[in-house]
Amino acid sequence: MDPAEVEITVTDDGPLSVRGPFVLVDAEGNRYDVGPRRRVALCRCGRSANKPFCDGAHGREGFAAAGRAPVADGE
Repeated sequence: MDPAEVEITVTDDGPLSVRGPFVLVDAEGNRYDVGPRRRVALCRCGRSANKPFCDGAHGREGFAAAGRAPVADGE
């Protein structure tokens, strides 16, 4: 991965995993303090008590979703 590249992984039945150099802002443009971390998990189930961050609620609540990117013909 390029040092300046951000990678977002959709995890099965879980959060969005964001890795790389990033800035996380709310709807009003305010920055979240993520400190020096280069990886965070963002809630996808909507049940985290620490939104937008994942707190594991997806496992307790039985959230199920598996996203897959479409594969182009010939690949």
